[in-house]
This record gives sequence, C-alpha cells and structure tokens, in this order.
Amino acid sequence: KLKDYMCRNFYDIRTFGAVMTTFVKASLNCGQVRGPVQIGFARSIDPIISQEVTITRVAITTEKDAENKNTEMGRKTIVPYGLYRAEGYISANLARKVTGFSEDDLELLWEAILNMFEVDHSAARGNMAVRELIVFKHSKELGDCPAYKLFDAVEVKRNEGVEYPRKYQDYTVTVHEEQIPDSVEVRRMN
Repeated sequence: KLKDYMCRNFYDIRTFGAVMTTFVKASLNCGQVRGPVQIGFARSIDPIISQEVTITRVAITTEKDAENKNTEMGRKTIVPYGLYRAEGYISANLARKVTGFSEDDLELLWEAILNMFEVDHSAARGNMAVRELIVFKHSKELGDCPAYKLFDAVEVKRNEGVEYPRKYQDYTVTVHEEQIPDSVEVRRMN
C-alpha cells in the first residue's frame, strides 16, 4: 500500500524508481521500486579539450583579506564546445505493472528533457541546451527491436571541412530509417 501511494503521488518515484527502506524502525518500509525510465551517461561525440580561464572575484570573504586587497584571482575550467549524446530506455512493462507511469507522465518527461537547461542558466553551463530528442515508440509492450539496433540507426557526424566544432550546425544528425522496423515509430523533437 505504501509503495503504491508513493508511486501515485510522486512523479520521480513513478518515473525513475526509488529505494525507500529508510523508515524500517518506524515500520514504514516502502521497499524498492524499479522505475521504468533509465537514462545513461552522456558521452561527447568528439574529444573535448578543456580550457582554463582566469576570473576575478570582487567580493572578499574575510575581514583580514579586505584589509590587504580589493580582489582575488582564480581559475575556472571551461569546455568551449561539446556535443554530447545520451541514450535512455523506458520499460512499458515496468510502467504498467509496477509504477503506473502513464502517457501523460511520458509527455511531461519529454518536455522536461527538452527544456532542462532553460530554467536554470548559469555562467558555468553557458549555452548548454538539449538540441534534439529522438524517440522510438514500439508497437508492443516488450518491444519490436533491440534498443542497440535503434541507437545504431542514429548517426551523428561532424560535417566535412570542420576541424574544430564550435556549434551544433557543425554536425549532421541522421536517422537511418531503413534500419528501423516499420512497427517502430520515430519521433524527432527539438
């Protein structure tokens, strides 16, 4: 009952799962929930080379430092440009049988992924943005094709003549639809 309550009322648990065994002493052990959504680590398409920039801090943090100086120098490491690719999986079976993750939840997930950097800009992330989301929708709950075959059908290639990519347009993203079964729908969102 507790597990079902947590899944019904908390999107993150319904989506990604949770280990909820922290209230064992109070007899409120909700157990473990395997979430239907798994997102892997992102990897850069091309090798990235970090650069170090010098920064100046005007706000002095101690009274002793304020007596002796007006600014402090520091260093910050940045990546001038990097295009990263992440792959994820959604188990319709776990969504139906375990958490109740719905089609509405799925649309909210797509919206959140596409806009994840738009509501939290910072100097450290610069113009970080999700440029495209490619979704494969199977016709069967257990899938029509192994995920790796679908991921292999997506090719990200640096454009000819571009030695040092500095923008998304320096790449071409191609979905080789001839490698995808007809029963799998391809949706490109950006």
